[in-house]
Amino acid sequence: MTITFAFPTSKRVTPVGSSRRRGDGRFAARALILLSVLGAAACSAPGNLQPLPPPPASYLLGAGDTLRILTYNDPQLSNSFTVSDAGTIGFPLVGPVKAAGKTPDQLAADLSGVLGQRGVLNHPSVSVEIAQYRPIFVLGEVAKPGQYPYSPGMTMQSAVALAGGYSYRAVTDMAGAVRTEGMQGGRPVTGSVKPASLLAPGDVVTVYERYF
Repeated sequence: MTITFAFPTSKRVTPVGSSRRRGDGRFAARALILLSVLGAAACSAPGNLQPLPPPPASYLLGAGDTLRILTYNDPQLSNSFTVSDAGTIGFPLVGPVKAAGKTPDQLAADLSGVLGQRGVLNHPSVSVEIAQYRPIFVLGEVAKPGQYPYSPGMTMQSAVALAGGYSYRAVTDMAGAVRTEGMQGGRPVTGSVKPASLLAPGDVVTVYERYF
């Protein structure tokens, strides 16, 4: 009896190293795609942000504000003062006076009362003006992210203008913002703002990236 062995005349044998390299290439490609998707999700505008509450109608003083305080007929008690991180100013002959959370008129009334009660002045008259507001911050898809001076009536659009305008990838019809000014308990609140939305001092505005 004759036994015949049949061997394939052609068979493609792939080296182990070559297969691993192709597999690694496919894995790397999938990883790059996954990282791109995760990056887009992280930088794109969140869809669940609620509109940020409007800022208080009256400006409330806070840490970082520079005040010009004028005391009538007493140049020694007239000067510029910066509200400290503790929310106070160091007023001559009086010491630390709470300023944060008050309007300029309220602080002026407090200073007049203290000066009168301590007998420093008879019938004192004090006025408080804001020489420099504490800043806002603009981040994300703008030409020059950073810190910028706040001014009354400032909107999200005017803040972006200060930061050099939008980048070509920016979402232009809304932005995210973190606000502490006027929020309950002084706790930061995150929400969305529109181009015409009024900002408050200390706001941190983030312009998001648009994906096509």
